[in-house]
Amino acid sequence: MPTDPELPTDPVPTCRVVGAGAAFIGKQGLTYAPAISAETVGARGLHMQIVTIPPGAWAKAHKHENHETAIHILSGRSGTWYGERLEHHLVAGPGDFVYIPANMPHRPYNLSATEPCIAVIARTDPNEQESVVVLPDLDALHAEEREAG
Repeated sequence: MPTDPELPTDPVPTCRVVGAGAAFIGKQGLTYAPAISAETVGARGLHMQIVTIPPGAWAKAHKHENHETAIHILSGRSGTWYGERLEHHLVAGPGDFVYIPANMPHRPYNLSATEPCIAVIARTDPNEQESVVVLPDLDALHAEEREAG
């Protein structure tokens, strides 16, 4: 973006406009495109990214140690098993917001076999993957739903 030569420039920007960065596969097994984070803009208390859950895909069971998560579903429908033994369930679709408390085990998945689910995630951890703790002992739960998928 061009700058106006008549305006003073700040060598350390305090406000930034960024696009989503290069996509990567996170510890949870899903594709993320980071936007606001410690790594991209020097954020100190939050990050935002876009997640894509492919058709029929399930994330690995995980939690975010000491960090809350807010999710806004842009397209598609996602189910999420949550709780200490993934004993609770919710479904969210376009326009819905989902709140996940800090340290809450959860396992999101895409309800569609043909369309991706895309959402914006905001978390109180400024680092994109630092607080992610995978919980492989919970991955076998709900196997019948995955196989029926």
